[in-house]
Amino acid sequence: MKKLILCAAIAAFGFTNVSAQEGFTIGAHIGMPVGDFEDISNFNFGADVSYLWSVGEGFGVGVASGYTNFSPDNDEFDSFGFIPVAGTARYSLSDSWFIGADLGYAIATEGDGGIYYQPKVGFKTESLDIFAFYKGISSDGVTIAAIGVGMGFRL
Repeated sequence: MKKLILCAAIAAFGFTNVSAQEGFTIGAHIGMPVGDFEDISNFNFGADVSYLWSVGEGFGVGVASGYTNFSPDNDEFDSFGFIPVAGTARYSLSDSWFIGADLGYAIATEGDGGIYYQPKVGFKTESLDIFAFYKGISSDGVTIAAIGVGMGFRL
């Protein structure tokens, strides 16, 4: 695994004419639950915070957190939420487009947490990111997941 990460980092450093955005980002997201919990929850929303450090031309790594909530589909279930604590990476494909991913652990506000992962692709301006994502939280063979869109403001 370490060799794979090292190879990916070396490959990322080889690209030119792309720029990483270093700094603090705060934003929000909305989504639609999919997979194991799509019959229990009908809406996902939350807040996101992250900080990226530039580690090469067009490549940044950092930390990410926030809060994500899954609203119940009916009165039979309560709303449930998670606080992700993750590492994040982002690669600028051009001056306007990026890909990225978060990987870590999601702390449940009630019950058990799980492994958290969120690949994303997005469009960026000087101070705003708009992105599409797939978010998954896996624990004991069950995955709570959502697809959606978000936006972040770089400060």
